[in-house]
Amino acid sequence: MRKPVFSGACTAIVTPFDQNGTVNYDAFGALIEEQIAAGMDAICVCGTTGESATMSIREHIAVVEYCVEKVDHRVKVVAGAGSNDTSAAVYLSQHAQDSGADALLLVTPYYNKATQMGLIKHYEYIADRVELPIILYNVPSRTGVSFTAETYKVLSENPKINGVKEASGNFSLLAHTRFLCGDDFYIWSGNDDQVVPMMSLGAQGVISVAANIVPEVMVKMSHLCLKNDFAAASKLQIEYMDFIDALFVDVNPIPIKTALNLAGKEMGGLRLPLCEMTPEHLDILRSSMVRMGLLK
Repeated sequence: MRKPVFSGACTAIVTPFDQNGTVNYDAFGALIEEQIAAGMDAICVCGTTGESATMSIREHIAVVEYCVEKVDHRVKVVAGAGSNDTSAAVYLSQHAQDSGADALLLVTPYYNKATQMGLIKHYEYIADRVELPIILYNVPSRTGVSFTAETYKVLSENPKINGVKEASGNFSLLAHTRFLCGDDFYIWSGNDDQVVPMMSLGAQGVISVAANIVPEVMVKMSHLCLKNDFAAASKLQIEYMDFIDALFVDVNPIPIKTALNLAGKEMGGLRLPLCEMTPEHLDILRSSMVRMGLLK
């Protein structure tokens, strides 16, 4: 029986940039250390929140390598390696494996709008060429395509496919997937506002955006669920709903990077086509941070 890559909370970590727009490794290293000190179970590098879509291949590989070296086996490292080009996904996956990453996060091929059979062939092709466990990533709002529970069933039979980061918001899909797939096809919430309800249906934890700035909260919330204390976890989920909503008032990772900068973390700017928040959205974020005691 497969074991989950991790249980609990994983930070979908941002990538800091300096004034010249290049990766700020000093700030990145400091952020990694904060996450580990907060009790995080894993770190996901070069995902959507890490602005991987604007990175060159060389940058992507270097950032994964740095993260793996900095973490130094203290927690799991999940390397984003997805692409809408299957061969490019294989290339990134193999480099992540060579770097010493513990697992891969592979988003559904965006823009192509692959059929379900295309999705199966895509992931099986990659799985045949790597040894690391694979976490699928379903986020149809950004990719234009979603898995079905039946496709999850097929992919769950591949021993290298460990499970899925589910960010569709579709609880019916989650329930049907749990029904069709074995207990060792693991599910993680990809939405910070749905951690508790998803874990009540059997999810193993969360791959979290909010954890960049409130890591202790996301660790506590997910670990309470793992202990079946859903009452206490629910209170925490509800307490932070306003702030989580504020972190998604604009497209991710614009708000989380802005929030970190407001908190003095020096994460730098965003790469086009991502850009700064509107004054209206910035006011919403700032006000929520003040209410939560994250900003004076």
